Amino acid sequence: MNIVFAISEVEELVKTGGLADVGKALPLALKSPEHTVSVFMPYYRAIAEQFSLSEACSSQTLFAESKVYHYAVRQLNWHGIDVYFIDYPEYFDREGLYNSAYEAYNDNGERFSFFCGAVLSAIQALGMAPDIIHCHDWHTAMLPFLLRSDRSGYFSNTRSVFTIHNAAFQGVHRIEEIPYLRHHPAIFEQVHGGYINFLQSAIECADKITTVSPNYASELLTDLGSHGLHDRLMQRSNDLSGILNGCDYSQWDPMTDPYIPAHFNADDVSGKAECKQALQRKSGLPAEPNVPVFGMVCRLTEQKGFGYLIPILDRLIRHKLQLVIIGTGDPRVCQDLGEFAEQHPLQFSFINGFSTEHAHLIEAGADFFLMPSQFEPCGLNQMYSLAYGTVPIVRAVGGLKDTVVDPEYAPDAATGFVFEEPSGEALLSCIRRALLTYYECPVTFRAMQQKGMHTRFTWQEAAEQYLALYQSIN
Repeated sequence: MNIVFAISEVEELVKTGGLADVGKALPLALKSPEHTVSVFMPYYRAIAEQFSLSEACSSQTLFAESKVYHYAVRQLNWHGIDVYFIDYPEYFDREGLYNSAYEAYNDNGERFSFFCGAVLSAIQALGMAPDIIHCHDWHTAMLPFLLRSDRSGYFSNTRSVFTIHNAAFQGVHRIEEIPYLRHHPAIFEQVHGGYINFLQSAIECADKITTVSPNYASELLTDLGSHGLHDRLMQRSNDLSGILNGCDYSQWDPMTDPYIPAHFNADDVSGKAECKQALQRKSGLPAEPNVPVFGMVCRLTEQKGFGYLIPILDRLIRHKLQLVIIGTGDPRVCQDLGEFAEQHPLQFSFINGFSTEHAHLIEAGADFFLMPSQFEPCGLNQMYSLAYGTVPIVRAVGGLKDTVVDPEYAPDAATGFVFEEPSGEALLSCIRRALLTYYECPVTFRAMQQKGMHTRFTWQEAAEQYLALYQSIN
């Protein structure tokens, strides 16, 4: 098959979040002698500063209203995959991908609509014949619409797959602010009250819709889980599937991790004690080997469950435990955590920032990892935690429910602790179960660690499911 990825970021090239992890790992997992895979993405300033790339074809031109877009298509061979960049400096030669230091760019709807059109134009200019164009999140959500509306005949054998990575981000823009789309012959079908919802458009127009875990696919069929798009998704439920993201174990392996002071594996976890001591020292906490350390690395937002965690901190800290949280985000959350850390310096460490070394050290040195998310389409940190023998404590949402097994449901297969009710009380109860296991049932705790370390969620497995999906499209 000839597979084209349209995506806004790819790890190693440019990254702001988990979308980039998929942008790297899935194309590499799909690449084989039987399948050609290529990637299209914007030629951001950050890319131009890394690479001086030649043009893959002659300069291209697109028209919309009175606006003329002259752009180049640049090419990079990356890990054996051709990556093509849409080079239009007016839109992509900027400080950030989606926003400046202060706010989102007010022309994001126009920027990424143009990108979608430029991808289709570039594909033709390059003489490519894709069987599948796989689009990701709102940035490329208008591509299925443009593909379906194309009247050139060039894409008559091309089908589209659209992956929802997080339905909370839908790309809602005023049509008047998008010159590239404003006078498209079929655009009125996508406009409601003067606004266009990119995610909704992709749901209506893509041949198949996927998301990043089976449970999140089920949640998308509910009003709460879909952030208001459930009616549209229910109409396409036969074309919706959840394929669990994989984990890049080359970067998250306690036997080879360059950021931790001692290596270990499931058969010999002795090095984890040294990592725990290093984590305690780095976090300014007493190096007490028999006190469980709870870690948390994430964006400091309501989505990540701080509305459940912060109200119970006073009661949580009465237990014999230590807590380390690292991240940036909501100033109110930062203030609450900072003040609490000042009041309890021997038990709670809060680092307002992000360090790759510290994040790896938390995964390696903590005994438990907290992910009490409001919603979590897939989640990666629980996979990292399992690999490092750090028992995850998660809420039963999205991919967390798909990847962590609670002992109350399957004692012999347990890998972590799971709670369902969206409340601080439920979280506190779950943490207390974990503490009881740690202190009173150490053999059970070690068995959970070992089971988790033997668990694998690979991109190769995900790639096989995507290939089966591609091949099922008529």
